[in-house]
Amino acid sequence: MIALAALGAFSHAHAASYLTRHCDDLDGRTVPASIIGLPTRGATIVSAWIVKAAAPGNRNGEYCRITGFIRALQDTTPDIRFEVNLPSRWNGRALQMGGGGGDNGTIVSGTNPMPFAPDSTPLARGYATFGSDSGHVCNSGRADFAVNDEAIVNFGFGHLKKTRDVALALIQMGYGRAPEKIYFAGGSTSGREGFTVIERFPNDYDGVIANAPAINFSGVRLMGVKLGQSSYAKPGGFVGLAPQRRVFETVMHDCDRLDGAADCIVGNVEACRKLEPQIVASLRCANGQRPSLRDSCLSNAQIDTLETLHDGVTTPYPLAYGVDRYPGYNVFQGVDFSSTLGLGDSPTLLNPPNFAANGYLFVQGDAYIRHFVTRDLGYSVLAFDIDNPGRFRQRLTALAYTVGAMNPDFSAFIAHGGKLIAMHGLADEVTSPNQTIAFYHALIERYGRDTVDSFMWLYMVPGFQHGNGVFIPAWHELGALDDWVSNGVAPETLVGSDIAPATNGRTRPICRYPNYPRYVGKGSINVAAN
Repeated sequence: MIALAALGAFSHAHAASYLTRHCDDLDGRTVPASIIGLPTRGATIVSAWIVKAAAPGNRNGEYCRITGFIRALQDTTPDIRFEVNLPSRWNGRALQMGGGGGDNGTIVSGTNPMPFAPDSTPLARGYATFGSDSGHVCNSGRADFAVNDEAIVNFGFGHLKKTRDVALALIQMGYGRAPEKIYFAGGSTSGREGFTVIERFPNDYDGVIANAPAINFSGVRLMGVKLGQSSYAKPGGFVGLAPQRRVFETVMHDCDRLDGAADCIVGNVEACRKLEPQIVASLRCANGQRPSLRDSCLSNAQIDTLETLHDGVTTPYPLAYGVDRYPGYNVFQGVDFSSTLGLGDSPTLLNPPNFAANGYLFVQGDAYIRHFVTRDLGYSVLAFDIDNPGRFRQRLTALAYTVGAMNPDFSAFIAHGGKLIAMHGLADEVTSPNQTIAFYHALIERYGRDTVDSFMWLYMVPGFQHGNGVFIPAWHELGALDDWVSNGVAPETLVGSDIAPATNGRTRPICRYPNYPRYVGKGSINVAAN
């Protein structure tokens, strides 16, 4: 192994030439377990080579690409596979990039653009980037790895610290010095990881970006279970694609113009909530009867399913950190559940269920109960009693601590001077934006608004779903975060450029919560300044 102390003597001016000359020497090296902050059997570098700026398909400039694995404590536990990329033109900063999907499982290359910032990559901008597979291999949305306790810990939080410490060692090896700033960025499951690193490893990061964070991971999975039970365990409860679309169109009719603009975006969500009774009444079939094949109204049973989705889940017992509720979705405020990650299109429950037929939320909830909670692949999730889980109650609570990020104690991160930019779409159909808002309010109640404003800025984006929607913002979160951390310049209102195909290029203000964009009444509604 290259001696870390010896490399520290190199000046920044020599860092690029040293990296170019010695990148290949890292191949086969090891990182000892003693410098990794959580128990492992050390890390091994599998490959290291210089990727030339002119290499086919490379848009990142010249960099040293390093791949390897971190050995688990048990032979039966999957290793953590990682990738680290060291640019020759280094800006002195490091960025850990979180994974995607409900359970991760694919190596984060660190060579791609950040979500919603498609015009350049952090690596091309000089950031040393790194990520991992969270300690298991993806298996088509299922969660087979959860049979192993060490793998669950790695998925929940272990891989974050282990990968970070190994990456920092490799950065030291590659450049001869540690980074000046270390950031984390992720969305959805890795948005949850962003909150996780703040709560568990607050001194390791100077700034965090967390988009659409699944912080109440157990809560959203129980939400999926309850939704599936309403859809498939109750006669007539399934809501097909036509009524799903009817709900969206009805909401648009009543709420679209509440922000002053007819643009298929519900900007004023709170005003729309006040119209909810009339929206539900207009959707319900006469006398609550089952609709005919030609009728797009909704039966009482179907309305009950949507209200289950709207109300969320409350348990008569606390899970981690005393949390007993997962707030519901804005189903009557502009969420299009007929989109890709919707409620499914089949009244027949498959075994195992799949996203297209039975909906994303239920499929993930089903996998959570079978793999994480009961560890019984034959278990009937429709029969799982959320209110009285019996022998599984303790398991639910333990998992909520391991794979969730609901700890409201941000004291160490605040003291460290860390900054957090969080963003969530108000039309998100996968992770409830109302959970993010509730957590934000809990932080204000704990620390006061002035303190929260000093370290966290929350942006709630109308029309944006879970990576999709009628408005998909492209904006420079990483630049805003770095400017805040490095120069003390808080981001304030930002501007997002729409990358949705139908409205590509229009711009909107990205407002700090609780503000939202309002049309001033003149000029093009496709220009943020208006």
